[in-house]
Amino acid sequence: MLSDLDTLLLHLATGHAVLVTVGTTKGSVPRESGAWMAVLAGPGERVIGTIGGGHLEWDAMRQAREALADAPAMARPAWEQSVVLGPSLGQCCGGALVLCFERVDASHIPALRARLSAGHAPLALFGGGHVGRAIVQALSPLPFEVAWIDSRDEVFPPDLPAHVRAEHSDPVQSAVRDLVAGSSVLIMSFSHAEDLDIVAACLQRLRERADLRFIGLIGSATKWATFRSRLRHRGFGDAELARITCPIGLPGIRGKEPAVIAASVVAQLLLEQASGETPALTA
Repeated sequence: MLSDLDTLLLHLATGHAVLVTVGTTKGSVPRESGAWMAVLAGPGERVIGTIGGGHLEWDAMRQAREALADAPAMARPAWEQSVVLGPSLGQCCGGALVLCFERVDASHIPALRARLSAGHAPLALFGGGHVGRAIVQALSPLPFEVAWIDSRDEVFPPDLPAHVRAEHSDPVQSAVRDLVAGSSVLIMSFSHAEDLDIVAACLQRLRERADLRFIGLIGSATKWATFRSRLRHRGFGDAELARITCPIGLPGIRGKEPAVIAASVVAQLLLEQASGETPALTA
């Protein structure tokens, strides 16, 4: 379940690398500003991440490897290269960008952890079961910062990706009040009673602060019909209930294997992030 960032930071604990980051961009380019890759020193010359592939990436890797092999060059902490993506590179994107090269080692770990995860979307995942684990794994290479919450503190695996924070909360719904503003929420606890309480807490937070981006509940249409009735008895109106998405996942993907559900749900999250809108429930 290690992400690219985890792998890089683990390497830097005992080694060093050259980090290549996409800086300013203009026009059509393979990756956005902030995209990165790292060329690791040591056997195998491993590469983590990508700045878009093709000749652009190959030449950046060449420069990084030459710097790693050249002690005087490694004394230079950072340098930049302006690149025009034209025929000379065999890439006809038509844009231009700046590549930022920097030598990194163990002393850079705290700053890199913060910098390379900046801009990740906050996500609260309630439930440490099979589907929850599959979703955490599917999210590992993606730009999300995950609060993984369960009322059972023994359910979390020992080694979590850098972007995941495990939290034991009992009662589990009490964690809703402390979620980061703008969080998306996925609800899939081991108990329907817990799921109902978490949904109610999310609706109450929306009523008070209106700062949750997306609330998704795992389950069938029948489960949601039962929940809707119970939530109406708790005083929530139809407009509020329409903020809950249930079932979750993209329509048409029907497999029930945890990995299939995870792929469907994560794709839905990415579409929701791209749209900038909070999807409403369709009855």
